[in-house]
Amino acid sequence: MKHLLYIGNKLAQKGNNPTGIDVLGPLLEKEGYQVSYASSQSNKILRFFVMLFKTLTTKKPDCVLIDTYSTTNFWYAFWISRICKIRSINYIPILHGGNLPQRWVTHPRYCKLLFHQAYCNVCPSEYLRQAFQKMNCPKLVSIPNAIAMDSYSFKKRKALRPKILWVRAFAELYNPLMAIAVLADLAKNYPEAELCMVGPDKEGSLEPVKNLAASLGLTVTFFSQLPKSAWVALSEDYDFFINTTHFDNMPVSVIEAMSLGLGVVSTNVGGMPFLIHDQEDGLLVQDNDALAMSEALQLLLKNASLFGEMTEKARRKVTLFHWEVVKKSWNDILQNPYL
Repeated sequence: MKHLLYIGNKLAQKGNNPTGIDVLGPLLEKEGYQVSYASSQSNKILRFFVMLFKTLTTKKPDCVLIDTYSTTNFWYAFWISRICKIRSINYIPILHGGNLPQRWVTHPRYCKLLFHQAYCNVCPSEYLRQAFQKMNCPKLVSIPNAIAMDSYSFKKRKALRPKILWVRAFAELYNPLMAIAVLADLAKNYPEAELCMVGPDKEGSLEPVKNLAASLGLTVTFFSQLPKSAWVALSEDYDFFINTTHFDNMPVSVIEAMSLGLGVVSTNVGGMPFLIHDQEDGLLVQDNDALAMSEALQLLLKNASLFGEMTEKARRKVTLFHWEVVKKSWNDILQNPYL
């Protein structure tokens, strides 16, 4: 079976939310692929050097998979791709960054080198596929982020309560302060409203969120990092899931929430309108519009039939992300004799 080197931020065991490398890598191993990883170093600079070293020294793998983001982590993808070209190794960028289209605007030369010379470019969302197509990027393959559906039991919620779940890292990109603003407005009509926020602290963003919640006298529970099974169990006690991010692509946490039967309300940034069809399987609001998100939650709280229809449609949609469906597309690429 083929040997793969997977490059990404493998930090789930260090208290961070699982990323592509944490989810897809083990699934590929179960399919029989030999997978090596880089890197699990917490320090970003050390992690970058471990990635470079591993790419330089690993006995020639059949392919290098590269989780590719739009912020500073874009640069590790670029330099790994250069080493792959020097070593004549096929590489596949897996496009995760919701703001990657902007990278084409600010760094077109680097993007062209990285993406045009790849064996193929895997697009988990239609949003990125269309954006890259506009940039005349070749060799685009659509493969959605995968989840193991049997790990997520769909719960039919009938007596709806204003209990909200938020699962993401505490970082400015994901706008956790907006979640507090949403709860503050919701509590005006639903004083019993509660919010649970789950995620690791990044950039020191957790403390301001806690301080704001305390100053407003809101009921907010915080968890730093929970194993997947723990937050799935926690979701049983909540009815809604909010996604407040400024940029996004195809977030696994939202796909998981849809699988669990939570009513999803999200900002309409990046790839979110391609994942959630507004008024059909979730509700979308403008970026950073806490009042609109609160109103969307109140609409669902007052309309259980709409909530039921939307969550049923959402569950049906995410069956397309089941690993048993997605793995065929990965096997088609990785078992190609020309790879």
